[in-house]
Amino acid sequence: MKKMTAVCLLAATAWLACAPMGPISAAQAKDAATLRFGTDASYPPFESKAPDGSLMGFDIDIGNELCRRLNVKCVWTENAFDGMIPALKARKFDAVLSTFAMTPKRAEQIAFTHKVFHVPTRMVAKKGSGLLPSAASLTGKTVGVEQGTIQETYAKVHWGAQGVRVLSYQNQDQVYADLVAGRLDASLQNAVQAERGFLRTPQGKPYELAGPALVDKAIFGNGTGIGLRKEDTELKTKLDAALDAMRQDGTYQKLAAKYFDFDVYGD
Repeated sequence: MKKMTAVCLLAATAWLACAPMGPISAAQAKDAATLRFGTDASYPPFESKAPDGSLMGFDIDIGNELCRRLNVKCVWTENAFDGMIPALKARKFDAVLSTFAMTPKRAEQIAFTHKVFHVPTRMVAKKGSGLLPSAASLTGKTVGVEQGTIQETYAKVHWGAQGVRVLSYQNQDQVYADLVAGRLDASLQNAVQAERGFLRTPQGKPYELAGPALVDKAIFGNGTGIGLRKEDTELKTKLDAALDAMRQDGTYQKLAAKYFDFDVYGD
């Protein structure tokens, strides 16, 4: 009996030495091994759905690789794009990875990782329409944009008060549906998304990129990043280091080559 008691005491002492100072709930333990990304799966080739319903795209590949390097489980949560920041702050997920531009306005509310990529904004219109991305050309016309995007902000700031009707939609698929149906004269979006996700599809064949890329750094920012809560500094440090390592060892370039034939990073 004394021998058994001694063994028990030794075991208890060893457990106490290794145990954390405070209790850890099941939820905390789960969170420690999980990284939850918010995304809007209507923006190919960056984020969209495969025929089987699974998520696919460049951002999805980047996120899954980041999780692998951080040795955590990736959990993807679909969310309306214009609700990304409120959902992030409400802790619905830990980070936003969804072609999320690092704009000065957003940086007032949340933090961003290092850049993920940088591509321009361009307008799409029917071939032969002669429309250009300017208020003078678009007066009396209707332009579709996705809610909460930098393109929505640009269209409203530069065109909305000058006789151009700007219609906002919950996702990019709805924008293209109304463009094809003739309810829109043009749409404004990420140029790569327009080319790869619409113009190269059967429904996009009658349309083209109209006019040059638009420039407004105050609205468009300096590329896309992963959005984080400002207090999550440790997560930012880990993600920044992993992103940098991916570019240094060539993994980023290999993932990008699956989708792009140019430097999407945008040096």
